[in-house]
Amino acid sequence: MNLSTQDALIYMMVVTAAADVSLTDQEIGRMSVLIERLPVFEGYDLNRLPQVASECAELMQTKGIDGVLEIIVAALPERLQDTAYALAVEIAAVDLQVEQEELRWLELVRDHLTLDRLTTAAIEVAARARLRKA
Repeated sequence: MNLSTQDALIYMMVVTAAADVSLTDQEIGRMSVLIERLPVFEGYDLNRLPQVASECAELMQTKGIDGVLEIIVAALPERLQDTAYALAVEIAAVDLQVEQEELRWLELVRDHLTLDRLTTAAIEVAARARLRKA
């Protein structure tokens, strides 16, 4: 399967949002905001999000989470692996409550990416700091 880099990043967010079984409005809203604002999504048609999310969900049913993760990683240039992990962490943390399933998913993602532990820890700390409420 040929997946564009941008679609691979969206798949990463969709699978992360689905990891705890419930895809919340907050998670969908954050995906939209990230797609609209991040330079990596420049030129991406936000109207494609529902279609791409649906394709990802279908793929999860046939290939499983591990299979989808392999497809995502194969479509990502190494220089965007930290971006992919940051997007996953952002979606997992958006509701300020990271469930056990989401933690397992993030661990699986870390195991498949070529990122060192210091980098992933920094991404996680930055997300907590950015999303913390007063």
